[in-house]
Amino acid sequence: MLKIKPLKKFGQNYLTDNNILNKIVKEISPSLDDNLIEIGPGLGALTGRLISFTPNMTAIEIDTRVVEDLALKFPELRLIHSDFLKINLKDLFQNKNKKLRIVGNIPYNLTSPILFKMINASELIYDSILMVQLEVAKRMIAKKGVKDYGILAVLIQHFAEVNLCFKVSANVFYPKPKVDSAVIHLNFKEEFIDKNKKEIFIQIVKAAFGNRRKTLKNSLSNSIFAGINFSDSNIDLSLRAEQLDEKDFIKLADFALDKIQNENFTINY
Repeated sequence: MLKIKPLKKFGQNYLTDNNILNKIVKEISPSLDDNLIEIGPGLGALTGRLISFTPNMTAIEIDTRVVEDLALKFPELRLIHSDFLKINLKDLFQNKNKKLRIVGNIPYNLTSPILFKMINASELIYDSILMVQLEVAKRMIAKKGVKDYGILAVLIQHFAEVNLCFKVSANVFYPKPKVDSAVIHLNFKEEFIDKNKKEIFIQIVKAAFGNRRKTLKNSLSNSIFAGINFSDSNIDLSLRAEQLDEKDFIKLADFALDKIQNENFTINY
């Protein structure tokens, strides 16, 4: 029996299966000079395996109860007692002046905020291997025209190559969650766009899916882009967001950016 009881408020479900842990390490394939960041090491089950490959890895843990034990167990570990969502990823990048590799069995109730944080800082990240809820993993790999296709699919696939590595049964966690899980691997793409274009693309996708059952015309007119007339964007505005692919969203974003830059539209994020 584990000495420390997992807390629901932190979304803690400790992974206890050695075979799954070994499969995750194999997928990560850590090396000595990696700028490896683990989110929520908990009791250190994954940490102990990774640190033998990358002794100076960084772990970010919010739970005060385990921080001291982790520090004692892994003295070479760079341990940050904080909330990952409050961490400045640029600081972690500058620690080694090298792109980040972010891994972990993350809290399922914080999956979307964690993913969006990585999307916003994708230029700093090489890849990420995460344990997520299976249903979320399916949403991440969904294609146009299916029920799971939405904001998460469009943004993740635009900024990263996504691979659902393997499914994980609820039986290998303590306490046992009510859902099955999956390990996903995100390989972030090299970016050659400026920050403004990136932000406009993200906001266009969010606006388009803001009212899923409405047409693009209605969704965009009820968003921060209400002042822009998209009728000349070469996109059929009678379609709904789930009928568009990545190239369509890029066209909308480019059109919006051109209007903002050349016709002095103001967008309040």
